[in-house]
Amino acid sequence: MFHPLFIPVYATLFYFFITRNYFYDHEIYLIFVQVVILTVLLPLCIFYLLRSLGLISSRMILNNNERRIPLACQAILLFILIKYSLSASVLPELYYYFTGCLVSTLLCLLLVLFRHKASLHMLGVTTLTLFVISISVYYHIQILYLIAFFVLCIGFTASSRLQAKAHGISEIILGVLAGAVPQVLLWYLWLVPAV
Repeated sequence: MFHPLFIPVYATLFYFFITRNYFYDHEIYLIFVQVVILTVLLPLCIFYLLRSLGLISSRMILNNNERRIPLACQAILLFILIKYSLSASVLPELYYYFTGCLVSTLLCLLLVLFRHKASLHMLGVTTLTLFVISISVYYHIQILYLIAFFVLCIGFTASSRLQAKAHGISEIILGVLAGAVPQVLLWYLWLVPAV
């Protein structure tokens, strides 16, 4: 449910659910389709291409060396999405959310180059939780139950990653930090001036 590939789609759906009255339907569909193509479909195609070429051995991508190409491709696709599909003046919330995701992806790539691994599941669910909090603050809406649900999801995701022995505690913490720090720092560009 909280696979890193699906998190940007959840964030986009949540954003347009809150702001649907501010946009025409065709604008929502256009942005949503672009997000799905660039954050889900193309990464899946790249994954299966890399797997067929023998550059990735399993679907879990547990090997640090195998993470380099997928993370680099994900960073390029996020950059394309930010540069050509999102505008800071029209969609500032999504623009800064995806900019934070790009920085988080680059941080994970940097960690891989230094032989460290961060949990991408934790990164994803953390960015989504902080995005929900930021939208709540930005639009002055009370969604405390939803925020509490996502905070619990962070705990459930961490527990499941530890139970599956996919990550250690340090990798879980690195994933949370890699997801949280860019989002919080970017709040100073768009959220703090609005409040």
